[in-house]
Amino acid sequence: MLPSGSILCLLSTFFCTWVLCNAQSDPGTPVIQLRLAGDKKKYHEGRVEVLYNGAWGTVCDDDFSISAARVVCRELGFMDAESWFPSAKYGKGEGHIWLDNVHCTGTETSLAQCPSNGFGVSDCKHSEDVGVVCSPRRIPEIMNLSGVMVHVEDVRIRATYSHRKRIPITDGFLEVKEEGKWRQICNEDWTGMNSRVICGMFGFPGEKRVNLRPYKLLANRRKKNYWGFSVNCTGNEADLSDCKVGREIEMKGNLTCEKGMPVVVSCVPGRTFAPSVSMGFRKAYRLEQPLVRLRGGAMIGEGRVEVLKNGEWGTVCDDNWNIKAATVVCRELGFGSAKEALTDARLGQGIGPVHMNEVQCSGFEKSLTECHFNRQALGCSHEEDAAVKCIVPDMGFSNRLRLNGGRNPNEGRVEVLTHRNGSLVWGTVCSDSWGTMEAMVVCRQLGLGFANHAFQETHYWQGDSSADAVVMSGVRCSGTELTLDQCLHHGKHINCPKGGGRFAAGVSCTQTAPDLVLNAQVVEQTTYLEDRPMYVLQCALEEKCLSKSADNADPSSYRRLLRFSSQIQNNGQTDFRPRAGHQSWVWHECHRHFHSMEVFTHYDLLSLNGTKVAEGHKASFCLEDTHCDEGIQKRYECANFGAQGISVGCSDTYRHDIDCQWIDITDLKPGDYIFQVVINPNYEVAESDYTNNIMKCRSRYDGQRIWTYNCHTGGSLSSETDETFPGLLTNQLSHR
Repeated sequence: MLPSGSILCLLSTFFCTWVLCNAQSDPGTPVIQLRLAGDKKKYHEGRVEVLYNGAWGTVCDDDFSISAARVVCRELGFMDAESWFPSAKYGKGEGHIWLDNVHCTGTETSLAQCPSNGFGVSDCKHSEDVGVVCSPRRIPEIMNLSGVMVHVEDVRIRATYSHRKRIPITDGFLEVKEEGKWRQICNEDWTGMNSRVICGMFGFPGEKRVNLRPYKLLANRRKKNYWGFSVNCTGNEADLSDCKVGREIEMKGNLTCEKGMPVVVSCVPGRTFAPSVSMGFRKAYRLEQPLVRLRGGAMIGEGRVEVLKNGEWGTVCDDNWNIKAATVVCRELGFGSAKEALTDARLGQGIGPVHMNEVQCSGFEKSLTECHFNRQALGCSHEEDAAVKCIVPDMGFSNRLRLNGGRNPNEGRVEVLTHRNGSLVWGTVCSDSWGTMEAMVVCRQLGLGFANHAFQETHYWQGDSSADAVVMSGVRCSGTELTLDQCLHHGKHINCPKGGGRFAAGVSCTQTAPDLVLNAQVVEQTTYLEDRPMYVLQCALEEKCLSKSADNADPSSYRRLLRFSSQIQNNGQTDFRPRAGHQSWVWHECHRHFHSMEVFTHYDLLSLNGTKVAEGHKASFCLEDTHCDEGIQKRYECANFGAQGISVGCSDTYRHDIDCQWIDITDLKPGDYIFQVVINPNYEVAESDYTNNIMKCRSRYDGQRIWTYNCHTGGSLSSETDETFPGLLTNQLSHR
């Protein structure tokens, strides 16, 4: 029988897969438990604490090494150690310093087996408490079972037969794996806080009461195999392995847990994952303006944290940002517990104000806005924007889609699993209308991040010959869908004139992407009118930078131009590069330069009802690093036919006095208008966030002068405020 300090230890030669493990290979080895504690931002890091002789204590950093860190991490169920830190990196512990001068070879199965001064023999202070960072991957033990939701921590929610086809699985018996066998947990000491932790582990924001009667009937018909311990969670733990072990359950055969039954949990799915009868998805919740959102993440459930205050979105400074605060955000948004609390703008820099600093959450708040925080963000910049990665339910998305024939798992021909003639078959997707938005949905569905490229020809990728037939056509995505079949597409009647084969759709995916943002303040401050004669505008006329009435204008006439400067910053995680290579750039003789992107920006004036009344466009004849943040080296320069692009942390400035940096308003009548600029309007280059590619201003023209005011970037204001600006909505850019 396992001692009472143990929790779900697997009898493995090399590893235990739970946090609390026993050193049992040597009868003389003291029995200990380990945990990672302190001020940590990730579940796989923290101050090393040891439970010995009924009391928790720390480990001194004297003589500690990466070999000792590996022993700790493996004992905690992680694959390996990444690093270790001395000097109370995760804060000072309390109580005993149990171990000092620890010398491990790295092959031990428990820290208790490593030579040391002995338990409790130390001359250290808690300022020398050691901490470790383990690899995020857990030691795998099991495989998914049909109709069963299996978690890598050897915990599962086993659905009843009638619920096994429901996705996601939210209800069922809770089981843990021990000695290769699945065992139930007695519910005599089970609490709602325990269920809260379980639901968070599986990607659900909360738990609910469940009708036990049908489960009791099922349990009575089955042979029970109980696990020998109870569990005591506070409800704040990110994982069941972080909970304390309760009392040992006396095993009495069929009389075990005679006053109770196996634990049943019922979780509440977030609005994004609410199931429908057809195994599709429905909007089961009334959509309201959220107070917190995520931006810039490659996967659903991750991104930079942004908060709405006084009608304006802003970011959160990463001072004191930790896993507790991150979990509040995740649950608030309909996900489970947080996997990571990210700092240092790891998922890109935001714009606008920094609304919150030094956030402190208890973990039970309904919203991040209920947590204590410092309203003064002094010293905080967007380089310190906080972000999260949340646990999301296993929806089986990747089972219905695959990439085939690529050089690596991140690229290939898109193949879809669909019903045909009563059976499931794989087939291709018609590439007509196939673009970046569709590719974005595919990459996200497969868990591969952002789209790098969308391909309309894939003859160079040899896919599965049995999947050559086109089974999906007319696909049009907004980019927000979770799966490709949620996008608009033809039904049973496929219409693909080109056919499949070499014209089947394909994608390449990447974990990082650029994010271009236009500086609205620069536009507002540099707007003015200029009357310019036609005879000096011939190149602009050739490049279609003037309104249509200029085609037949007298060379001696004048055009009235609304001029302005634009500064475009790359706030993403990778450089913005033109999709086309040097060899396919287009030479324009009049201006004597190459265009790397024929349409880089659209400039429009809209009436107050959203009708376009004047327009302009700008080709990207020169994408370069005009200005970079401190410490960032310029990489792109257009001189001498150089490489074009915008580096992360750099901006490209188009001055007001260069050709085509205007809107021709010669035919415009006096009145009130909306001035709108759209960057990368055709989505030629994939970005992590398209909502901030739009800038809108109010404009008033009296026939001689123009006033431009209230300029703002798309997505920076509340939806109510943004709706007062007509025209294209920030999440509904036309890309056809």
